[in-house]
Amino acid sequence: MYFQSWAEFWAMGGYGLFVWLSFGSSYVMLAALAWYSQYQHKQFKRQLSAKLAREKRLQQYQEQAH
Repeated sequence: MYFQSWAEFWAMGGYGLFVWLSFGSSYVMLAALAWYSQYQHKQFKRQLSAKLAREKRLQQYQEQAH
């Protein structure tokens, strides 16, 4: 699509508000998804290390009991 000016580009033939809100909301949702995925990954790593530490302590306790 060819625009005569920047104002026409931003207006997008009268659909500018819809177009730019769509782009904006899409980028916000993608950023939120990326943040949430990173957060969940860190939380999973913390839980996994805690579980492994518990299992190691339990194994050491069982070895000492015998």
